[in-house]
Order: sequence, then structure tokens, then C-alpha cells
Amino acid sequence: MMKLLLIDDDQFLRDMYAMKFTESGYKVFTADRASVAFREMQQQGDFDVVLLDMIMPTMSGIEIIKAIKEQFPDSKAKCIVLSNQGQESDINAAKAAGAIGYIIKAEVVPSEVVERVEKLIKE
Repeated sequence: MMKLLLIDDDQFLRDMYAMKFTESGYKVFTADRASVAFREMQQQGDFDVVLLDMIMPTMSGIEIIKAIKEQFPDSKAKCIVLSNQGQESDINAAKAAGAIGYIIKAEVVPSEVVERVEKLIKE
């Protein structure tokens, strides 16, 4: 079973995506900010996927990706951004930080997010 950490400060979206991934067979953990995400990573061990938003309180998605790489150097978690920020500069910055993919929320329905994530982790 794949373990996914979903980091988004919007509770409605977090719950909706968590439900979609759970229905698809994932073991889902959620966090509404960086500090909660890092605590989950310490307590739950490694994740297969970290799906995160770009705009959040305290740390941006890019800062979180960089912090994961620094604080959890042995982590095999694949970071994927799920955001409404769709500028080329945002996408490039996320990939430069270590994200393997970038999904723009407005362009996909929730069930497609699961499909896109699965496609990205298989590449």
C-alpha cells in the first residue's frame, strides 16, 4: 500500500483529495502546514508520495520540498505539487527544488489528480 502525505491548508480540498486517494488504495496522512508535515514524516516513517500546495502559511511549497530534502535526506518520497499557481516560473522553481511533477488544480477534477500522481510516480 502506497503511503501519501497530503499538505494543503484548505481543509475542504485536503479532505476531498484524501478521500479520493484513500478510495484508490492509498494510506493517506494529511497536514495543514509544514510543521505538521515534518512531524508526520518523523512519526510515520518514509512516504512514497508527498503531494503539496504551493501557497501555505509559514512555508511555501518550494521551501517545504527543500526542507524535506535537507531534514530527511534518506527519504524516497516523491514530491508532487498540486496548486493553482500555474506560472512557468512556479513550475520551474518547484522542479528545481526537487518536485517530480506539477499539477494545476483548476485543470483537473479530483479523480484525475489520482491518475496524474500515479502516472508521475511510475515515470
